[in-house]
Amino acid sequence: MPTTALGAFLTARRARLAPGDVGLVSTGARRVAGLRREEVAVLAGVSVDYYTRLEQGRERHPSASVLAAVARALDLGPDAHDHLFRLAGLAPGDAPTPARSRVEQSLRDLLDAWPDTPAFVLDRRLDLLAGNALADAFYADFAEADNLVRMTFLDPAGATFFADWRRATEACVANLRLALGHDPHDRQARDLVEEVGSASAEFRRLWGRHDVQGKTHEAKTFRHGAVGELTLSYHAFDVREAPGQQLIVYRAQPDSRSAEALRLLGTLAASSWLR
Repeated sequence: MPTTALGAFLTARRARLAPGDVGLVSTGARRVAGLRREEVAVLAGVSVDYYTRLEQGRERHPSASVLAAVARALDLGPDAHDHLFRLAGLAPGDAPTPARSRVEQSLRDLLDAWPDTPAFVLDRRLDLLAGNALADAFYADFAEADNLVRMTFLDPAGATFFADWRRATEACVANLRLALGHDPHDRQARDLVEEVGSASAEFRRLWGRHDVQGKTHEAKTFRHGAVGELTLSYHAFDVREAPGQQLIVYRAQPDSRSAEALRLLGTLAASSWLR
């Protein structure tokens, strides 16, 4: 019998799954309902002994990577996933960050459902993971729309595109500091700091200030090479299925000059006038 809340949770969730629910073929008669411990262990990529200790409360310090694997094996939803981490004494944010390329198809479909406003997905490092057609057109001035830190500091277009370039640089650096606070061992974030810092004295100066800040909801002004100046507000939504990712949606005030510029940008994008 499990002796901890973590063990009771794992036992109960294991009992709710049939082999077919997780892609396994059931063989032989089963004395109890649900998956066997050895089946969960195989799915999670851990030893049976390790999983047994975890379920019985004898494994006191499970790693975040093991818990994430067990959560996948037990097909846990976002809330149950976070509950598992809390029961183990870890913060849900300790879970390994999803791979950069992993953006659920449902989220990509949602981006395309907003054809009249730029919408895209960012991770904590400010990598642009996915965007709709208008977002692609919005960032068409840049040689490569891959990461907002690189775009702001390293691409010559950044100083023109961001009307308040100073504020844009400060926000980028503070956001990147926040990302490393979530995962101090994020190799990609550290590589990004080294790459941009080696090329930009302004980045090095701001990095030394140790400012930390998440995304705000202030309006921003941009200067687009094809449609001129746009002042846009935006909303940021956390993607629950992928901790660390945010859905960003820009919008212009109705009947404004910026709204007209967005409509023109959409027309140019649809006609393939922009690359």
